[in-house]
Amino acid sequence: MLTSSKYKSFGEIEARGNSTTYEKLALGVSTDAELLDLIERLPEPRRQPNLVLGASRHLGAPMGSYAEFRHWFVRNWSQIEHLARTRTTQTNEPGRAALILPLLASIEGPLALVEVGASAGLCLYPDRFSYLYDGEHRIDPENGPSSVLLKCTTTGSPPIPDHLPTVEYRAGIDLNPLDVFDEDHMGWLSSLVWPDQEHRLRRLLAAAEIARSDPPKLVRGDLGTTIAALVEDAPTDVTVVVFHNAVLNYVDPTARATFVDIVSDLHCRWISNEGIGVLPGIDRKLATDPARSRGKFVLSLDGEPCALAGGHGQFLEWFS
Repeated sequence: MLTSSKYKSFGEIEARGNSTTYEKLALGVSTDAELLDLIERLPEPRRQPNLVLGASRHLGAPMGSYAEFRHWFVRNWSQIEHLARTRTTQTNEPGRAALILPLLASIEGPLALVEVGASAGLCLYPDRFSYLYDGEHRIDPENGPSSVLLKCTTTGSPPIPDHLPTVEYRAGIDLNPLDVFDEDHMGWLSSLVWPDQEHRLRRLLAAAEIARSDPPKLVRGDLGTTIAALVEDAPTDVTVVVFHNAVLNYVDPTARATFVDIVSDLHCRWISNEGIGVLPGIDRKLATDPARSRGKFVLSLDGEPCALAGGHGQFLEWFS
């Protein structure tokens, strides 16, 4: 996809309705030849709106108007470029736990969670969060309400549980694991939260506090070469669940196919939450036209699609 089309799509489909600031900036960039020329100096995988705009936020870009942002962007391009080349998009959105909870609760426990693309591991605590589905169905941990409350609207009657699963082991893989005790790492995670979404920033920081109280096992490695060993390291008297959220879109199609082959052969359950088009084998099983669901994620269990979902956990459209 051309860089201009990528920013136009991001503004019209992903940011619209979620961040008016990012919608405005992305659409502005999509028709700005000078800024597009700068961005296209980056390797193709690093031209992503999330990464370039996140790097700009991290460096203090003004975002009140496109004109102010554009002037700052041109003057500070060398710093943006350096950050975009040395950092990666590691959005660690705890809200996505609300999407996978119905699946986790359907699996016989206790559970061992292994996350691919774990970032700082904040999604490894679904049993430590509180949930509110459709404004009325609330689930809290056994020891009381959590500092992290995840709100999610649903259609199609997903199997929302009455209690949270038991998790006895938490581990994750990432090319560059982030440390919740590291101020710079947390600053980068905060910069990846979109403008106009203070609720996401609050729950990110609250989830980080939970992770600090019981740090997960995070391993530096590639998803294709590390996942098998991490699954084998899990306790033997639990059900291992490998899961990932918006991760495979950052690797090439060959690496995706290899990962699917590997995880399908492992002794584990597999939960995938990826954008439309990322895993064609799963998309082909959808009863709906994928082209009409652009901007949504496909939630699946063991390769079978279960629902369409919001990228940050805000909605769940369960299949009958």
